[in-house]
Amino acid sequence: MKLSTISDIAKRLGVSNSTVSRALRNHPDISIATKKEVRRIANELNYTPNPIAQSLKSNRTYTIGVLVPEIKHDFFSIAISGIEEVAYKSGYTIIVSQSNENYEREVVNTNAFMNHRVAGLIVSISQNTKEGSHFQNLINRGIPLVFFDRACEEISANKVVINDVKSAYDAVRYLVKKGYKNIAHFGGPVELDICKKREKGYLDAIKRAKFNYTNEFIRHAGLNEKDGYQTMDYFIKNKKIPDAIFAINDPVAIGAFIRIREAGLKVPKDVAIIGFSNSRITSIVDPPLTTVNQPSFEMGKKAAEILIKLIESGKTIIEPEIHTLKTELIVRKST
Repeated sequence: MKLSTISDIAKRLGVSNSTVSRALRNHPDISIATKKEVRRIANELNYTPNPIAQSLKSNRTYTIGVLVPEIKHDFFSIAISGIEEVAYKSGYTIIVSQSNENYEREVVNTNAFMNHRVAGLIVSISQNTKEGSHFQNLINRGIPLVFFDRACEEISANKVVINDVKSAYDAVRYLVKKGYKNIAHFGGPVELDICKKREKGYLDAIKRAKFNYTNEFIRHAGLNEKDGYQTMDYFIKNKKIPDAIFAINDPVAIGAFIRIREAGLKVPKDVAIIGFSNSRITSIVDPPLTTVNQPSFEMGKKAAEILIKLIESGKTIIEPEIHTLKTELIVRKST
């Protein structure tokens, strides 16, 4: 059975192929009445766009690549929802891939997106990404790029981030004001920029409080539950249990939470905990977890809006900017 084409729709309506094409893409220059008629005939003819043919003809696609460390975590899955909402309304589709926190896989996926001629790419880098030549290759080939949350600092591209230093500072300052004195920081990988900034916020708050702290109360690990569990296990086994913890993110906080409960200790009576991101699980554990609300949906939306603006302008970069969104400390019973 022969597939219907834009030309078939155009012949039925007595209009040009370009009018049909623009109507199907919801172009503002086409009247609402014409758009309705085009869609009606397209449905009658069971017309389905051929993205490969479209990209070959126009030398562009309407597909956006999204590369994140892990989809299983709420922060990234919710951010993807924000990206998809904006993309859909603008006539784009998204393809999502994950690096699984692995630099080599990130490079492979970036190159795959480039070879599949995506219109642009939205990225949050892996926890062990140390250089960004694969992203520079993307820009050199004229493919727009926007980072969100975790950005590659050496690459000149738009970034959608939060103020990690201030967000961490405010969280630890809250613990200080609540009377906690032995506050530990369960940090992430030392190379990752957001981890450096959140550690700086922690240290700024500790120094302002003029606490006598040692580096032993700062432990670096990964960004998953097992890392929080193992870090808490270290403190328990060494009998140097802090009275409060500021965790690099919610999964690490939850891992610590589990180990604290296993040891027969209570939250927050024995150890208070603050996480980071405001994942859904933080409101349903008992007691609910105090955390920094990171606006993941809004970050995804903003990144998509910036990228589509770049794509539509035909430019790889328009004066790269850092767009900083606000966070909020959500106080719950874990503190």
